[in-house]
Amino acid sequence: MTVASNSRAALRCCTSLAGRRTVATSSSGPIRPLIASLPTRSRYLPKTPEFSIDHLIIGGGVVGLSIASALSRRWPDRTTYLVERNKSFGEETSSRNSEVIHAGLYYPADSLKTRLCLRGRELMYQYCQENGIPHKQTKKLIVGADFAKEYLEKLQSHCQALGPQAPPTRLITGRQASELEPYLSPDIAWALLSERTGIVSSHDLMANLEKELLEADNAEIVYDTKVVRVDPNEPDVAARDSKRGNDGSQDGWVVQTLTSGAEDADALLAKVLINASGLNAPMVLNSLLKEMGAEQDAIPMWHSKGNYAAYKGLGATNVEHLIYPVPDTRNKGAHEHTSLGTHLTLDLDGNIRFGPDTEWISPPPSSTSSTEALDFWKRNLVVSESRLSSMYNSITEYLPNIEPSHLTPDYAGIRPKLIGPETKGFMDFQFLWHSSSSLSSQKLWQRAPYLPPPSTSCISKARKSMDRSDTGGGVMLSLLGIESPGLTSSLAIGELVRDIVANGVYAEDPKRKVSENKGARNEHGAHRVDAWA
Repeated sequence: MTVASNSRAALRCCTSLAGRRTVATSSSGPIRPLIASLPTRSRYLPKTPEFSIDHLIIGGGVVGLSIASALSRRWPDRTTYLVERNKSFGEETSSRNSEVIHAGLYYPADSLKTRLCLRGRELMYQYCQENGIPHKQTKKLIVGADFAKEYLEKLQSHCQALGPQAPPTRLITGRQASELEPYLSPDIAWALLSERTGIVSSHDLMANLEKELLEADNAEIVYDTKVVRVDPNEPDVAARDSKRGNDGSQDGWVVQTLTSGAEDADALLAKVLINASGLNAPMVLNSLLKEMGAEQDAIPMWHSKGNYAAYKGLGATNVEHLIYPVPDTRNKGAHEHTSLGTHLTLDLDGNIRFGPDTEWISPPPSSTSSTEALDFWKRNLVVSESRLSSMYNSITEYLPNIEPSHLTPDYAGIRPKLIGPETKGFMDFQFLWHSSSSLSSQKLWQRAPYLPPPSTSCISKARKSMDRSDTGGGVMLSLLGIESPGLTSSLAIGELVRDIVANGVYAEDPKRKVSENKGARNEHGAHRVDAWA
C-alpha cells in the first residue's frame, strides 16, 4: 500500500470510528434541507479588526488550497491566508470521494462544471507530472445493454462538440469491451471508452498544495480555527469625512475566528474574502441576511451521502479500467446528475471499490443552533450496511459474478447539494459575489462577474451580476455546490477565482506579468497576524 493510501485510510478510520458511536439513521419522512447560518454569530459582538490581510480563504479542502495557491503565486506582494476549522487539510468532502480525474463527459456544454472540468483535467495531469503526484490515466468504460446504444451515441456526439479540450472517446461493442474487461456481463452490448479519465492521490495533491503555501513568504495556513462571525466593515467617521474621503484602505470584511482552546475570538480585516467552506459555505451568506434589504429566503443545504464498498474476490480480478454503468434515464429531468450509478473505481494500488450510491440524509428535527447539530452529517460517515444489498444488485447488472459476501463496507462521503432529490433540472457550480459596501441593496443569489454566461440548461437563481464599479467596498466570493467534478476542477477553480479577483478587485489584466516583489507583509497589526497564524 502506498503512503498516500495509508494516510487516506487512517483519516477515514478516525472519522468512521467516531461516527460509529452515534450512527444517524435516514429520515423516514420526506428529505429535508438544512437551513442555517453561522451558529456562533449571535454569541460574538461586532469587533474592530486588530489586523488586516489582503486575501482570506475559508476552507482547507482541495478547492480552498487551490485558490490560495493561485492567489499567492499571482500576487507575491500581497498576503494570502487560509483558515481551516479542522486540524489538517481535506478532512471533509475532499478526502471522501472517488479520487477520479474526470474527462468531462456528462454535463451541459455551456456549464461551469464542464468548462472547469475540461480545463481542470489538463491542469491536473500537468501538475501531477511536474510535482510527482501519484496518478494514473486508467481510462473508463461506460457500459450498457442493447438499449444503451442511443444514449452512448448521444454522449459521444456531446463530447465531440466540446471544442479543443473535448475528451477523446470511442464507441465500442460489448465484445470489444469484454476483451478489455473479461468479467463484464454478456448482456453488455455497447460501451463508450473514455481515454482521458484517470485517478489521483487526493492526499498527495493536497499535501503538495499545502507545502507550496507554507513555503511561500506571503502565505500561511491557520488550522484548528473556525470562523464565528463575518461583518461588512464600516470605515470609521474620520476616514469617511476626511478631505480625501474613503480611500478604500478600510474596505473589506471583518472576520472573527476562534482557535481551539482559546477563549476570545480574533478579529481581522480581509480585503478579499473567499468562502470555499464546502458543505457549510451557505451558512456564511445566510448569516448576512438581516443586513440585506428585502426579505429573502436563506440558501438551503441538501446532503447526499455516498456509500463505498471494497471488494476482493472472484468475478472482478485484474481490472484495469474504471467501469461505469449507463445512468438510469427513466426519470429524465429529475436532477439527472445526482449520481452516475454505483460504479467500479480503482485506487493507485489496484484495489477495487464500488460506489458511491446515493442516500439522501436529513438534519435532525431538533434545534440547529449549535455546531454539533449543524454537523449532523458527521454521524453519517459510516457506510450504511443496509445499502450493500442494493449496491450488489446494481453492480451485478454489469459484473454478474461478484460474490456478495466479499462486498464489505469501506467509507462514506457527503456531497454538498443546492437542490434536493425531487427538484427537476441541473444545478451548476455557483460563484456568488458580494460587496462590503451597501450590503442592504444586494441580493443573496448574486452571480459573480467575469464568468461565462450561465448555462441555459441550469436552474438559475443567481440572475444578477455585480462588480466593483457598482458598489465599491471589499469583495466576498462564495463558492457553493462544489460537488463532483470538484476534485478534477479544483486547479481550474483556483485559476478562475484568480482571474475574477484580478479583473473585479484590482482591475488588472489576468495575464499580466506577475510582480517580482516578494515577502509581502501588511504592517497594519503585523505582530497580531504573527500571533494569530
